Amino acid sequence: MSEAASEDRNGGRRARVERVTKETSVSVELTLADGRPPSPASITTPVPFLSHMLDALARHGALGLVVEAEGDVEIDDHHTVEDVGLVLGQAIDRALGDRRGIVRYGHFSLAMDETLVDCALDLGGRPYLVFELPSIAGRRVGHFDCDLVREFFQALVVQSRMNLHLHLRAGGNAHHVIEAAFKGFARALRMATAIDPAMGGGIPSTKGGL
Repeated sequence: MSEAASEDRNGGRRARVERVTKETSVSVELTLADGRPPSPASITTPVPFLSHMLDALARHGALGLVVEAEGDVEIDDHHTVEDVGLVLGQAIDRALGDRRGIVRYGHFSLAMDETLVDCALDLGGRPYLVFELPSIAGRRVGHFDCDLVREFFQALVVQSRMNLHLHLRAGGNAHHVIEAAFKGFARALRMATAIDPAMGGGIPSTKGGL
């Protein structure tokens, strides 16, 4: 396994992370929203539904995002989906640096037809996932195993040192629920990673560090 990361020389909030194992090869380049339109996302994975969700994440999170992933999908999509979440989480963590001056908290309630998903997150440095999307358990969207959505977010949460809550409030169509979760997460992340002028560049914590 090998991993690497780099940040913009001008202090920009960006990172590149690579992870190579016997099961997967994943590369993520991430630039956090800075008030300017990001470059179009470039997503290449062997799991089409995951690629679709990552594209939505980039668009609604105003993220510059490049993902290139290969994996042993002839066995199962599990390793690939989980490792993409893991590498994306590492990229978020590294792009945030010491998290100085950020809003830190984000929340969004995303409606999609009959579905409503609430998302709230804290970039406070303590990873924890509360995942309450019961209607997708044991289901599939096309060939995609919906149980892998939790695995994706669990890996992302741990590596990004994020507290994330996802709650289904209404609806049951699996595609809608998952898409609403990703889009709500994107909007909440966009809010939380934004620079807060009222912070004056300080750490958003009474502890003095995150």
